[in-house]
Amino acid sequence: MNDLDISEYSVEYVKDPFGIITGKRYEFILDLTIDEDDELYSPQGVYARVIFGVEEEGSRIVKYDLLERTTDRYLEFDLDDEELQELETFCRTHYTEAEA
Repeated sequence: MNDLDISEYSVEYVKDPFGIITGKRYEFILDLTIDEDDELYSPQGVYARVIFGVEEEGSRIVKYDLLERTTDRYLEFDLDDEELQELETFCRTHYTEAEA
């Protein structure tokens, strides 16, 4: 994948009823548009599930998974550093849209 092409997304605040997580966590579901010639391509579609953490020191991606849209099957691919940076920037820009 060259550039991340996010066609749709949702973001939700992840509640921590036990208070064991420092900072706040947000879950993003990001629909990705993947070119057919990309190894990550699936005719069913691909989405990323991202847990994004926000703390006093800053914010970061805590975890992400790539999944096939219709089956929710885990895809064993890693994003490259540039794609991860794009994903992190997107999350940093949009996490405030969630209800805290």
